[in-house]
Amino acid sequence: MDETDKVFDDSQSTMTIMAATTRTTPLSAIVEAFEELLEFQVKDGQLRLDRFCETCSLISVLFNCLGLAFKFAEMEYVAKIHDLVEASKSYATLENVLDLDVANGTVKKPGSHSRNLRRVRQGLDLIRALFEEFLSSEDYSLKDAASTAYAQVCAPFHTWTVRTAVSAGMYTLPTREQLLLKLNETENSAEKKMRMYIKASRPVIDYIDKLYVARNISLDW
Repeated sequence: MDETDKVFDDSQSTMTIMAATTRTTPLSAIVEAFEELLEFQVKDGQLRLDRFCETCSLISVLFNCLGLAFKFAEMEYVAKIHDLVEASKSYATLENVLDLDVANGTVKKPGSHSRNLRRVRQGLDLIRALFEEFLSSEDYSLKDAASTAYAQVCAPFHTWTVRTAVSAGMYTLPTREQLLLKLNETENSAEKKMRMYIKASRPVIDYIDKLYVARNISLDW
């Protein structure tokens, strides 16, 4: 087992333990973690990298529930989280890793912490957009919701090959009912928690964007 698989397995194990001990669901755990992360951000004015990674690692479970269509996103997301987990052993905050890459001129360099942070932020935003589309209509299929969310958030930054693979994979997505079953949610409980995630994740996403903008780094990459 490589380190990327270990990060994913650890997040799955954490979710399983939480479900067994508190009878919560994966979506409940994610919402709670992001609300707590937001509280720490407000309190401290900065985001600790270790806590950020711990919270964001839970999102990989959602990508896994979406199946083959988002397998590439899941693998990329988990790999980026692993890199930031390693970085958190040396750097305390998101600001620290970004400032390091700014000083070294490596912000957009493949494999840099700052580039990986940007991709993790993209993953958070993809789930936010997916939830928004999912909730926009009870008649909206998961395929339609996921396709629209992907086109908005990720497609502009992916190659033609990746976009084509994702498009083909959309036909393998579970139905709305199947997704709710995987998440152990009802239509009503899922709607409530998805809205809570949207509300809690948006300030975190905006915070990350502002870190780049404050350092005169564009967001179009």
